[in-house]
Amino acid sequence: MSDGTDALTPPADTADGADQRDTDYLKRRALRRGSAGWLLLTGLGVAYVVSGDFSGWNIGLSEGGFGGLAIAMVLMGVMYACLVFSLAELSAILPTAGGGYGFARRALGTWGGFLTGTAILIEYILAPAAISIFIGEYVESLRLFGLTAGWPVYLACFVIFIGIHLWGVGEALRFSLVVTAVAVAALLIFAVGAFTEFDAGGLNDIPVDEAAFGSNSWLPFGVLGIWAAFPFGMWFFLGVEGVPLAAEEAKDPVRSMPKALSIAMGVLVLLALVTFFAATGARGSAALQEAGNPLVVALQGDGEPTALSRFVNYAGLAGLVASFISLIYAGSRQLFALSRAGYLPRFLSLTSRRKAPYLGLLIPGAIGFGLAAATGDGGRMLNVAVFGATISYSLMALSHLVLRRREPGLPRPYRTPGGMLTSGVAFVLALSALVATFLVDKDAAFIALGVYVVALAYFTFYSRHRLVAAAPEEEFAALAAAEAELERDR
Repeated sequence: MSDGTDALTPPADTADGADQRDTDYLKRRALRRGSAGWLLLTGLGVAYVVSGDFSGWNIGLSEGGFGGLAIAMVLMGVMYACLVFSLAELSAILPTAGGGYGFARRALGTWGGFLTGTAILIEYILAPAAISIFIGEYVESLRLFGLTAGWPVYLACFVIFIGIHLWGVGEALRFSLVVTAVAVAALLIFAVGAFTEFDAGGLNDIPVDEAAFGSNSWLPFGVLGIWAAFPFGMWFFLGVEGVPLAAEEAKDPVRSMPKALSIAMGVLVLLALVTFFAATGARGSAALQEAGNPLVVALQGDGEPTALSRFVNYAGLAGLVASFISLIYAGSRQLFALSRAGYLPRFLSLTSRRKAPYLGLLIPGAIGFGLAAATGDGGRMLNVAVFGATISYSLMALSHLVLRRREPGLPRPYRTPGGMLTSGVAFVLALSALVATFLVDKDAAFIALGVYVVALAYFTFYSRHRLVAAAPEEEFAALAAAEAELERDR
């Protein structure tokens, strides 16, 4: 575990000294194992995403129209399903907090691991900041507690919900499960109410851009509109890939992780279909394409609030809270794993007496709060997060392909249905989604690339020379290298 510079360098005279230092190092960076069964993991997967059903996806109507967004939603649903099945296999092979970084580390080396982990961090640090802004807007619109949107609301979000995580992972995930259940129930109730006013004639009521190639009433912005709608089709599923980050705190992760990922994805597909069709059918696509609260608009239009629309409005706040809590969790665990392995400063992975990575929670929280208070631009931050997400999806799918080809004999307690074809589809669609982010918000894409440049400079000139060999993801990769060396010697 030597880095040549610091106190973690083991004594040169005894292997026992090195082993003891490794043990002490990891003991100070231990998570609470066995805290989450398959139900809490499933709830975590749904919680990551559920806020996207309440708002955001509808902006895709202004990019692709009903037909364009519908096709984008289906294609992105296929991408996420293929990715989830690929990650289920990878997480059963390597059930650690590193998640995508750990998979890419073994398949693509230290550079691939760092690039993947950084992309995941961009997603899970920026997304909570954006959601805190949306929570503030909901609080203001609902006139709760006499508060208006602004830094006090953002601060309250980070303080309260990070505090729950510091209390304990089991408590945080159970709280998230309850709030998520409320949000899911509200979406189903919304769908029942909205379908009573369903009118298929309103689905394609956006004016057609005659200059767009292939445009018609279903594709008012032409074929290119389908591609431009990709990032908004992702909103129905964005974040579900974060479930493997809970592997070290899961009960029997080899079995519970694939089960939770599969069930969570099934729930999200159902919610995406009923929400999309119910909302657009109740009020028409044109009325929803710029709405900040599309489900409420679908129920009441420009009229007076109804009991159902008020309920859905409050439930939207519950959905935002659920996603906020879960995304904070995901960001802290990815930061924890990268820090524990030395890719980021090692002190960030220290855990408290309650086995919570307290600096991994507090420092990203401070960054998120600062961004929210300074900019107030939730939409831009979410676009940056989506850019990071698409990079990580491409690299995780590629990791599955590489490990299947390079190490076919690797023990796989769970095998991806369809094998390399499944992860190949995820890889191609993820690359397509990555390019689509430039069609929607070039500035957000270049902001994310700028963050990447800074992170890569840090890795190139500093941290790659100070990696911690005893970290689980690094040991897993070292084992592969040793086995390859033995194979060559034969």
